[in-house]
Amino acid sequence: MAKLYSKNALATSKLLPKKETISFLLKYSKALNIVKMGGINFEFIAN
Repeated sequence: MAKLYSKNALATSKLLPKKETISFLLKYSKALNIVKMGGINFEFIAN
């Protein structure tokens, strides 16, 4: 059976997001409001 794996492990680089990306995600998560009524979820984004 042929060897399917390479000898060198693939180098994984650390993902460093930009400050703008972090800021956007934090603002989005603060603006998101989920209301559960019965078996239905309503998602509201307050801008």
